[in-house]
Amino acid sequence: MGIWAYVGIFYIVSLICCAVGFKKYVYFLSVGYGFSVIGLGVAYLVSTFAGGYAWNIVTILQCILFMIYGCRLSGFLIVRELKNGNYRKVLKEATKEDEKPMPIFVKIAIWLCVGILYFAQTSPVFFRIYNGKGSNVVLPLIGVIISAFGIILESISDKQKSAQKAENPNMVATKGLFKMVRCPNYLGEIIFWTGVLIGSLNALSGVGQWLTAVIGWILIVFIMFNGAQRLDRRQEKRYGSMKEYRDYADHTPIIIPLIPVYHVGKYK
Repeated sequence: MGIWAYVGIFYIVSLICCAVGFKKYVYFLSVGYGFSVIGLGVAYLVSTFAGGYAWNIVTILQCILFMIYGCRLSGFLIVRELKNGNYRKVLKEATKEDEKPMPIFVKIAIWLCVGILYFAQTSPVFFRIYNGKGSNVVLPLIGVIISAFGIILESISDKQKSAQKAENPNMVATKGLFKMVRCPNYLGEIIFWTGVLIGSLNALSGVGQWLTAVIGWILIVFIMFNGAQRLDRRQEKRYGSMKEYRDYADHTPIIIPLIPVYHVGKYK
């Protein structure tokens, strides 16, 4: 089977997995995101063995990391929405659920776009498998280690944030990893997908593969910074008049450690 036939199949897998967004459009970018990464990880494993392509244990581990990543993300989001009334209120305000429902054609457009994005993000692993680059495990191993570190960072930051918000719901999290950056979960996300890309840098072949892999990485980094900006605005609106918040927000990097960027764009 040709490579772009596989791409078409994986795109369909991605679309099916994130179709939950038709229930609530924000799910296209949250719960459906995790579902798609799980589905693509499984699909890559199936294609590896069904197609008889070169593979190694590190490549298999990266596919497993996709599944772990997706389960952790979607599971965390579902549990938080079900158990946290304040989060449901924030989510409702952010998505403007009480306003006129989003037109179906807009939802379809979002669905088709995010399906492409999720494949692009995970595509470096498939391209390594398809191109038969299974013998060299050094770079893929480095990528797996980086990705695993990203998952650990996200998991710890989510746990620390939940604990601190339970202790003081009227203040942002400022302890633990949040002393390092204001959005350690977004940092973990960037690290995870950076590992995916790095692990296949010596396996990509042709302009199409390079563009797909690199654009997928660029887009997720952009989305993380955009998410940080929107979070910054919400926090500024709610906590901006508090001295404790000002001392924290104006002196703690927003995403990248040690780089003195405390706010993304205009927030006032």
